[in-house]
Amino acid sequence: MSYPIEGSCQCGGVKYRLLEAPLMVMACHCKECQKLSTSAFSITAMVKASSLEFEGEMSEWSRPADSGNVSGAKFCPTCGNRIYHFNPDEPDMIKLKPSTLSDTSIIRPTAHVWVSEKQDWYDIPEGVKVFEKQP
Repeated sequence: MSYPIEGSCQCGGVKYRLLEAPLMVMACHCKECQKLSTSAFSITAMVKASSLEFEGEMSEWSRPADSGNVSGAKFCPTCGNRIYHFNPDEPDMIKLKPSTLSDTSIIRPTAHVWVSEKQDWYDIPEGVKVFEKQP
């Protein structure tokens, strides 16, 4: 894989460049991520904030997480596409929603979290780390 990789929301109002490989890619099976993705889980790429360059305005929304942290989200105000999540107490780390990348070949989760809330019909692939809740 060669970097940078470009990404954008559905309408193109928010664009970004990922300058280096994610530190980790995971699938979250919590009920909130199921609502977000309208599917069995949501994919997240953990990246350093310094490895992203953004263009365009984003809106922000947040909620308290089960961990006691704040789960913040940045999204396009026009199409509503989620771009990333963040914890305000960890400003150097971004939880990128990598399905917004132009090249999605980096989406290979090595961990599945919150499998205690996983949909029964989904089978987790062998060889990946599995966590009942948040590690």
